[in-house]
Amino acid sequence: MTADDPNENKTQHNTISEQLNELGRNLRQVLQSAWESEERQKMQQEIEVGLANLGESLSEAAKDFSNSPAGKSLKADVKDIQERWQSGEMQSKVHNDIMDALRKVNTELQKATQKNPPPPVDKPQA
Repeated sequence: MTADDPNENKTQHNTISEQLNELGRNLRQVLQSAWESEERQKMQQEIEVGLANLGESLSEAAKDFSNSPAGKSLKADVKDIQERWQSGEMQSKVHNDIMDALRKVNTELQKATQKNPPPPVDKPQA
């Protein structure tokens, strides 16, 4: 048979197709074996225990911090900010600060354009 023979192409195609199917089955078996392996299960258990320990440590650290002088001070500061925000005191200050900053920027831009006015736009001759 020659390479142009349709029967040979069909045989090669079936062979390639069969090999690809077998490759798929083999990969599936390898992955399943790896997933079910004792080593993977041990690693998963170690990760789960490690994450649980990390969670407990972080919780304990947060509790310790909240009971510390710095933590209590931070709580008080946050509560004060919250109260000032709710009363409108902080909103008014933020509003005034933004207005002041915008006024300054506008004033400086006006000064800059007065010193160096833009060149006149040439009108096309009709």
